[in-house]
Amino acid sequence: MRPTGVVLLIFSIVLSATIPNTALAGSNWTGEYANKNFLNGEAVFQFSIEQSANAIKIAFDAAYNDAHGAVPDGEGQARITGKNTLEFKWEDSFENSGTGTITRVGDGIYVSMKTTRVVDSRCLPFYGQNMRLKRVGKGT
Repeated sequence: MRPTGVVLLIFSIVLSATIPNTALAGSNWTGEYANKNFLNGEAVFQFSIEQSANAIKIAFDAAYNDAHGAVPDGEGQARITGKNTLEFKWEDSFENSGTGTITRVGDGIYVSMKTTRVVDSRCLPFYGQNMRLKRVGKGT
């Protein structure tokens, strides 16, 4: 007996809902990224992504070149939201926290970070929109 079009449609919908998109799940995000001319050359911002299957951890640190001000480092968990996009939540070493997105482009990423809780405002210059970071370390 041959399945009807309706049965095939239902099977296809159930299958796509229960099996992760292999194009998304198969993407490896692991890598090290940095902008060594951050804030018009006054600072360095580094970002790392570690992925094990669909578990993705991000970490970052930032510092002014002349060592003044706050030197935040932070981490968080990310999730795949598109072929070239991650969304993440983060908290830094000064207890600031927020959300963000990462978009993969060419040899690097764009990181956008929104602060949702500010405890130490000295860190805020490091958290912005569309921050371009180049790959400095290969993924595994």
